[in-house]
Amino acid sequence: MSNLSRDANGAMLIVEDVTKSFTTGAEELHVLRGIDLAVRRGEIVAIVGPSGVGKSTLLHIMGALDRPTSGRVFIDSTDVFALPELERAGFRNRTVGFVFQFHHLMRELTALENVMMPCLIAGMSGLDARARALQTLDQVHLASRGDHRPGELSGGEEQRVAVARALVNAPSVVFADEPSGNLDRASGGELHDLIWGLRDELGQTFVIVTHNPELYERADRVVELRDGMTLKD
Repeated sequence: MSNLSRDANGAMLIVEDVTKSFTTGAEELHVLRGIDLAVRRGEIVAIVGPSGVGKSTLLHIMGALDRPTSGRVFIDSTDVFALPELERAGFRNRTVGFVFQFHHLMRELTALENVMMPCLIAGMSGLDARARALQTLDQVHLASRGDHRPGELSGGEEQRVAVARALVNAPSVVFADEPSGNLDRASGGELHDLIWGLRDELGQTFVIVTHNPELYERADRVVELRDGMTLKD
């Protein structure tokens, strides 16, 4: 039984006793062993630890991209994995944003069209989606680059488009997996400044997996995934 109350410290994201195992041949690999975590609204939490310890697996479970073997995840008091699959997908699109090391932009679309996609998936009209996407591009300082395709943007600009796409539906939480890992130091620093500016301006919550000390040392809280797959603040 988790020792976290479901409203731990007013948290908007709660992970309760989450485990994850994979079967490889005759062997069972235990990646996560009873993870508990609570994240408050407006908090920036960095998750650190050695490669292969399960940081990305945990991030994907918290963001409802992958199911835990056992345990529960609550976002805004919703028991995410109690939802039917289609309802969970809709909830994820509305409530969660993702930024990955490789931005995964659609190369044939403009920056504006890439940012519009989550709105269109959520059922927003094209006109409203365009207005929302333009506003969000302005928040990441790319309003003038909306008609450019990814190949016409710098790496830092592409990642800022990915941040805008993550933000466009005003999610409760943005999960980022090594968001500056593919950027040079200057572009990475600009991205970090943007993340903290969005937190200060919008009250946006971020949970970030990173090896980068220039990023995790700025976080409100650093959580280490250690041997035995337990979390330590």
